[in-house]
Amino acid sequence: MSDKEKKVSLRETVSLYLRMLRLMLKKSRKMVLSVIFSTLFDAGFVYVPIWLSARIISALSDHAPVPEIRFLVILTLSVTAAGTFAGIALRRLKRVYYDEGTYLETIRIWQEKLLSADFSVADDPKTQALLSELRQYTNGGGYGFIRSLESFVKMLRAFVTMLGGIVLTVSLFRSRVPEGSALRFLNHPLSALSVILLFAAFAVVSQTITGWAEKYWYENADEHSAANRLFGHFLYLGISSPAEADLRLYKQIAFSNRFASDKTSTFCSQGPFAMKARGRVGISLAAAAALSVLLSGLIAAYVGLKALGGAFGIGLVTQYAAAAVKLFSGLAEGGGIIGESRANAWFLKKNFEFLDLPNPMYQGSLTIEKRRDRNYEIEFRNVSFRYPGSDAYALRNVNFSFRIGKRLAIVGENGSGKTTFIKLLARLYDPTEGEILLNGIDIRKYDYREYLSVFSVVFQDFCLPAFRLGETVGSGSGYDRKRVLDALKKAGFSERLSELPNGLDTFITKEYDASGVEFSGGESQKIAIARSVYRDAPFMILDEPTAALDPKAEAEVYSKFDDIAGDRTTVFISHRLSSCRFCDEIAVFSDGKVVQQGPHEALLRDTEGPYAKLWNAQAQWYV
Repeated sequence: MSDKEKKVSLRETVSLYLRMLRLMLKKSRKMVLSVIFSTLFDAGFVYVPIWLSARIISALSDHAPVPEIRFLVILTLSVTAAGTFAGIALRRLKRVYYDEGTYLETIRIWQEKLLSADFSVADDPKTQALLSELRQYTNGGGYGFIRSLESFVKMLRAFVTMLGGIVLTVSLFRSRVPEGSALRFLNHPLSALSVILLFAAFAVVSQTITGWAEKYWYENADEHSAANRLFGHFLYLGISSPAEADLRLYKQIAFSNRFASDKTSTFCSQGPFAMKARGRVGISLAAAAALSVLLSGLIAAYVGLKALGGAFGIGLVTQYAAAAVKLFSGLAEGGGIIGESRANAWFLKKNFEFLDLPNPMYQGSLTIEKRRDRNYEIEFRNVSFRYPGSDAYALRNVNFSFRIGKRLAIVGENGSGKTTFIKLLARLYDPTEGEILLNGIDIRKYDYREYLSVFSVVFQDFCLPAFRLGETVGSGSGYDRKRVLDALKKAGFSERLSELPNGLDTFITKEYDASGVEFSGGESQKIAIARSVYRDAPFMILDEPTAALDPKAEAEVYSKFDDIAGDRTTVFISHRLSSCRFCDEIAVFSDGKVVQQGPHEALLRDTEGPYAKLWNAQAQWYV
């Protein structure tokens, strides 16, 4: 995207930043308040010792009584000590809630949006591409929410710095040099105005140059983020346990070394950013720093001239010099933040583009009838479906029905529509054409969250979080221990559980606990099945439930099939047709259509049918 397309108006920038602040206050009030109070205190308190020190120096120069000087010294030490401790406490809170929290809060905001979005929206490649882009910008340079918060903090600090500087320097320009002094021209209003404008010009020019240099990083954020992504992958590849064996066996560590040793790569000494830092960008930053130093010198000279002319005593020289430098540094910082904020506004806008993705799926309002006999019936009526952005039908004119308590197997070759059928059944997507009925009512009319609770699913690419075993199976910390043990037993995990020294309190993986266990693929699949059993939903969907199991473990699962399924309707998706023998009904999919339907024995009798051909193709390897 061109730089012109990334430009955001000042008005829109302000609107975006206000929205960001409201969002962060809503999501983490402590984080925002901690940085506000810490910034206000640090920026404002710095003037207290400046003012008190000036009083002490004035008292000394005026030969004030010793008790008065002693009082000022004790007051200064006490206030400074109290302020130091208060500042440490506030900075500690800021470090806990803000410094360590902004990145995590950003991730949490994305996560909440993704999990609250319709599955069709979350699963959309455009959504995933946008989220990947946001991650790259955030990881690469903190662009977006993190930089926005930093800019807000800088603006707040600049405002307080300027306000404090004005309070302590206003009398500088009002103090008059005695008429008999050769420097009485400093009393003229134009003199003060000229000095103020000169100082402001130096401050603004200095920060403008800095902003121009800093703008380079924003304009090249795409290159920066892409390179950061590559570095993050390849430089950590060698310490990634899943990759260690392959890297060692095939001697592919050279992939990582290439990024570490190539001096011309993005972040290295001969890379584009380094070359810019030694070129115009570096020269600009050096010039800005030189102007800042020169400004400090001009301020000191002006204050010294007025003191030399007799406008005030030596004590106030320290106050005015320090406060004036602070004042114009705050002015410079404030001016620079405007440009910085506008540069970052585009990235902030991209974040809100993600957060504002609509949820088009109708949520429904009807309550699902709670039947003790679990007598439910599902019917697919002329259902067709195309994935968003595709012209090809994944399912075409599917007509199919089954009742609760039945065992249904979904079989077919890859790409035949099996997984799509399940996604529609669980209402992760809505049909493009036709309707799906639960007890004669279109499932779109049911309350969406309540309808989801009817299903427990073991996906083929299931995820087990790195929590305790009991929490994972029970989906939370307040789980029923007896039910969890029963679910693990039904899933064939009891023997393995007895070997775990911490039992249900065993952590899955060592990510959060050194005593955690790295379970095998088959063991993990049993845990996933147990989690599905624990949910106790009327419909259980098992997508390749024994894919990671060895033949012995697979036979064990099938032997416990009745215990696992209970009185639930169980839907199997499987490439292993041996599971079909345990099912009451089998639906054979091909090219998005149900081409055969019936029990195992009946389908085998049709020797020319697709089911018999699939069965015989597999059976020959077991003869």
